[in-house]
Amino acid sequence: MKTSAHPLEQADVFHLRAASGWIGLGDLDSARAELSQISPWQRLHPEVLLVHGEFFFADEDWEALVELSVVLLEKFPKQEPLWIQRSYALHELQRTQEAFDQLLPATRKFRKSWLVRYNLACYCARLGNPAEALRLLCTAMELANVAQIKAMALDDPDFAELREKIREL
Repeated sequence: MKTSAHPLEQADVFHLRAASGWIGLGDLDSARAELSQISPWQRLHPEVLLVHGEFFFADEDWEALVELSVVLLEKFPKQEPLWIQRSYALHELQRTQEAFDQLLPATRKFRKSWLVRYNLACYCARLGNPAEALRLLCTAMELANVAQIKAMALDDPDFAELREKIREL
């Protein structure tokens, strides 16, 4: 992500990379410790905030992830992962209709994104709209690897009620 913010100091870059590495390894206590070492004046730097998003996701702190995603989307509305991240967190908070409503405008911004359509399909399936879920899933398949998307959907608990229909696609 390109930002217009000042560059991070080398020590902060080290802590940020270490935090991201610990998150990847599942050691959230070590990640938290690394994040706490970042200079106070750098804690609102976009790169630092993005790693906080990784942390909140790994920690399943959905409320914090929604709040952070909203802030980041105001600054970086062209970053597709932020749109998906916000809606995923809303869905995990059992706010699936809101997740759908917040992600739907991304279909116009990211016309070739299979992941936006896939997530919308998940939300439709959970909201009891199977026809729309299958339509969105087919669109996702058209935008990416059909076999890969189909395999993901067959393994996705959001599509449990639609597995037989998905097998027929």
